[in-house]
Amino acid sequence: MYLMRIGAPGAEKPVVRVDEDTYVDVSDLVPDFDEKFFGAGGAAGIAAAVAERIAAGAVRGFADERIGAPIARPHQILCIGLNYSDHAAETGQAVPAEPILFTKSPNTLVGPNDDVRIPRGSAKTDWEVELGIVIGARTSYLDSVEDAKNVIAGYVVVNDVSERAFQMERGGQWSKGKSAETFNPAGPWLVTPDEIADVNDLDLWLDLNGVRRQTGSTATMVFDPYFIVHHLSQFMVLEPGDLINTGTPPGVGMGHDPQIWLQPGDVMELGIQGLGSQRQNVLGPR
Repeated sequence: MYLMRIGAPGAEKPVVRVDEDTYVDVSDLVPDFDEKFFGAGGAAGIAAAVAERIAAGAVRGFADERIGAPIARPHQILCIGLNYSDHAAETGQAVPAEPILFTKSPNTLVGPNDDVRIPRGSAKTDWEVELGIVIGARTSYLDSVEDAKNVIAGYVVVNDVSERAFQMERGGQWSKGKSAETFNPAGPWLVTPDEIADVNDLDLWLDLNGVRRQTGSTATMVFDPYFIVHHLSQFMVLEPGDLINTGTPPGVGMGHDPQIWLQPGDVMELGIQGLGSQRQNVLGPR
């Protein structure tokens, strides 16, 4: 199933994508794709009703609605750093022995095609296409990596926008470089695990102004999604609807020689095989 939220910021309604042209409105079944929805069973709880509506022809055509993030603001956004060995190499850092964890402010979450704004004082704003994991059940102390499969609600495309000077040059606090407004575009939809043949073999890509900058595959992750969820569950309680950004492949701006940083007027386009694509215009500081 492909879960989407469409509408103006703060007034999105939950829908299920049928194909590239049509959707089923489920806003009468669930108020939102939020913690309560995922905690109550998520997509499985509306599957029968959605199938009935599709069979009855109760589908609508997409118009010019804005696409919001496919999940409501989560309890937390957790991020895994240096999770592709070739990305670690381009940044001059060692491949980690266990997942590097940092957090990102939940209010960074925006829609997949919303504008990205460079923060005040920035000189080194960068891009990162990533696979996002959405948690589907309250989770702690999972017994095995295999058990992680049972608590994942689905996967999304995310752009983990980063300000490298804030991240690397301001006391070693990575969250400073990750939490500016608009720094986490997500979507266009959340794809449930049954729709994905192998989450550990998905192509990722990102273009800047029409030039391919990132190309990668989840097959080269240091720690795969199941390992990450199991690992995090040993240190914290994961809540339904939480978002985990799993790291980026090589080709980020700071990895180029000379380095490339986002500028007002730039356009980022990015996507993941089977999970859809995004497009963001870059704006200057407020």
